[in-house]
Amino acid sequence: MAAHIRRRLRKGATTTAVAAAAVAALAASQAPAAPLTEGSTGGDQQAAGGESGGPEDDAATGNSPYYTDLPPLVTPDRPGSSSNLPAATGSAEAGIPASVLAAYKQAERTVAGTDPACRLPWQLLAAIGKVESGQARGGKVDANGTTPSPILGPALNGQGFALIKDTDGGAYDGDAVHDRAVGPMQFIPSTWATWGQDANGDGRKDPNNIYDAALAAGRYLCAGGRDLAVAADLDRAVLSYNQSTEYLRTVRSWFAYYQRGTHEVPDGSGVLPTSPSTPTPGTTPGGTTSPTPSPSPSKPGGTKPSPGPSKPGGGTSPTPKPTPTPPPKPTPPPADTLGSLENAGTGPLTATAGGTFDERVSVRARNALGAPMAQLPVTFTVTGSTGTLFEGGRKTVTVISKADGTANAPALKAGEKSGDFTVTATAGTTRPRTLTYAASVTARQADAIVRTDSKALVAAPGEKFADAVTLKATYKGAAAAGVAVTATLVADADKPAENDKGPHFKDADGKPLRNLALTTDAEGLLRLPDLFADENPGTYQLVLTTEGGATVVIELTVEAAEETAPPEA
Repeated sequence: MAAHIRRRLRKGATTTAVAAAAVAALAASQAPAAPLTEGSTGGDQQAAGGESGGPEDDAATGNSPYYTDLPPLVTPDRPGSSSNLPAATGSAEAGIPASVLAAYKQAERTVAGTDPACRLPWQLLAAIGKVESGQARGGKVDANGTTPSPILGPALNGQGFALIKDTDGGAYDGDAVHDRAVGPMQFIPSTWATWGQDANGDGRKDPNNIYDAALAAGRYLCAGGRDLAVAADLDRAVLSYNQSTEYLRTVRSWFAYYQRGTHEVPDGSGVLPTSPSTPTPGTTPGGTTSPTPSPSPSKPGGTKPSPGPSKPGGGTSPTPKPTPTPPPKPTPPPADTLGSLENAGTGPLTATAGGTFDERVSVRARNALGAPMAQLPVTFTVTGSTGTLFEGGRKTVTVISKADGTANAPALKAGEKSGDFTVTATAGTTRPRTLTYAASVTARQADAIVRTDSKALVAAPGEKFADAVTLKATYKGAAAAGVAVTATLVADADKPAENDKGPHFKDADGKPLRNLALTTDAEGLLRLPDLFADENPGTYQLVLTTEGGATVVIELTVEAAEETAPPEA
């Protein structure tokens, strides 16, 4: 453990020479690093406040120590984001142990599914994992991704570090007096209690499992509606992990390095960081203690004496006051931050014109931790020209999510016009989440149509059929109102081409019509207009077909009256 601690640098103890080396490394490699944002240009961020049972300002690591080794001056020569750089052509430093790399990529995919607006890159997780634990001590993990022994930082006892009293009874860090950073991503127990994840499906949230820790780090970095493709949001995210500008510069340099290209190496064969960037305090040959920059405190309890440059007369010049760096904006607790909006089991949205949809649109809201989010307003909006509305005649309604995170829209009432429309669910204000559902209205249907009487329909050439034709359409045994019906006069129902002679309807100008579009009334009844015979005797057929496929064929006969012989004188 002591050797491990010696390989780590106390938070904030990195000198300005290291910052210059980081910039030089990026410049020499031409790595595509995004610029640091304004307010992140110099000096460690100072924490204020008194003794705490948890991390102040919500730093994930409690501002614990970290490795400060920088990437090689020459980065992998592969533009763009890649993890397929052949091992033979890549620097040893570019290699990431297989299980560790898989965990970072899995975390990226998982977060993309629940919080796509965050745009979390796995290379950022790799950069933080490198700085925090040397990629889980070079990838020393078992088949499930768990380290054989816990990776623990030093006790945060105020002796050069933050003072954080125990928050977990030693459950994670084995220390019942003070907290320690734990695992490959170095979460302190109180932060893990909030952000811990079970990413490998073993039923445990284990900070010493690289899969669990990587997903927890990803969700933590995305908190508060951050978009990590934006430089300012990325800087705030990294600073929320460890509130030191030098930490940010170190992570940034590794992030740019991994973006240029990486390759997979076997677990346990990753390159470990070597030594801190500042010397360990020791003694000179003359027996006096060599001057060493003291670590800057990330929490009250430490001091930061900075020796000034020597004057010719042997004195020292006053130490200039560092310009304070504004702290990152506080982020809402993850339990209060909307993470995702998902379908809660809504089935196909289809109804007949004028009917009520059997399915109701249902969504489930989850917070940034993936847990159901209650008491969240969700707005549902109908868009389209079918005339469909929610119960009560509204196009837009707002529903509050229940304890299980679900919000159910009111029932939909189909309009009279058939066609497609959409229902959109929207929640959240800072970064709204939306879900869009496709829906459709079909025309009213009938599965049966019959005549209401059975009289034979006969007319003499050039005469009107004396009996009116009335039919009734039904759907599942009930009267089918408003159903479209097509009436066509043909010579033969087996060859239903429209006829150009025989019986016909008449238009407003009295011209023959042999095809009509009609609609059933409120009782499902259909009364045909008058039918007329022309001068062509014979047997004809009237075919009526409903929306829904029901059909009836009615026979029409045109025949001359029989001549009778005059009586004999």
